[in-house]
Amino acid sequence: MTVRVGAFVLAAQFPGQGQSEALHRALRTAELSEETGLDSVWLAEHHFVPYGVCPSAITLAAQLLGATRRIGVGTAVSVLPTTHPVALGEQAALLHLTSRGRFTLGVGRGGPWVDLEVFNAGLAAYEEGFPDSLDLLLRWLHEPRVGASGERFAFREVPVVPRPDELLDGPAAPPVVMACTSRRSVRLAAERGLPMLLGMHCGDQEKADMVAFWRRCAREAGLPAEEIEGAAHVSAGVAQLADTRAEAVETLTKAMPGWFRQGLGAHTTVDGRQRRMRDPHAYTELLCGLHPVGPPRLCADRLAATAERTGVGRFALLVEGSGDLVATEENVRRLGAEVLPLLS
Repeated sequence: MTVRVGAFVLAAQFPGQGQSEALHRALRTAELSEETGLDSVWLAEHHFVPYGVCPSAITLAAQLLGATRRIGVGTAVSVLPTTHPVALGEQAALLHLTSRGRFTLGVGRGGPWVDLEVFNAGLAAYEEGFPDSLDLLLRWLHEPRVGASGERFAFREVPVVPRPDELLDGPAAPPVVMACTSRRSVRLAAERGLPMLLGMHCGDQEKADMVAFWRRCAREAGLPAEEIEGAAHVSAGVAQLADTRAEAVETLTKAMPGWFRQGLGAHTTVDGRQRRMRDPHAYTELLCGLHPVGPPRLCADRLAATAERTGVGRFALLVEGSGDLVATEENVRRLGAEVLPLLS
């Protein structure tokens, strides 16, 4: 299986840092990812929390597509319940055409956060409305005219402008991937033929089980065998390069727990429901155990093994886990110069 390695960029604000510092590091990460030969850059989206200070992944994607020439750029993810599917579809079509097919739209359900209140979406948009939003978005990306008569979205038929299929030498529409965290979401993605974006908290066995379930649901939905076998699922993870595994683990365990504590702890639920936050140290240790953290050969072997065990050949790897700009730049350089050749 061909392994394609990309960077996962959260624009994480570590303790003691400013927001502009986090955004600058995100931009440098993307620029270096292209320079060092990585396949793609995936951009996260968060509101009102220092876990990630990019509130619009598709806006940052536009900036990066304009600043690069080769690398693929995707959102991981654009949160559907807090945006209008048509507005997101228009933006995706625009980036698809102007970048000549380098843009991938990742979408997800998000969480029950205060974002739903601020953007006047309501809890129902998160709990029940995601399938309707997704279907309206997909119609916009594949049909010449679209109207809606649902409970949340109702409007007369209008022409799709710009049409994604106007791209002459590339795919007819921007690829769409969907974040999946449950069997319900896996089935939803499979029935629509959408590849999955799997979270960095998942181990190989869990990912393999989700891919197997996706394939079963896709077959039941009547998807062609070649489309099922060729689905380009994406696995999120963490990558930290060092001369020894102990050194790489130390880098992450010094920086990431503080970021997790500050960033994840800042989430506020829209309805006051209680939620249990992961232990920051235990979560960091889990990620170090699951993902390519260590010397180049170990990292390459781990990526190859995960691809073989799970059937997922695309990776979006968090490379800013040190929280430091210079260390992140070195991490990206080593990933491109020392790991990619071992995989090829």
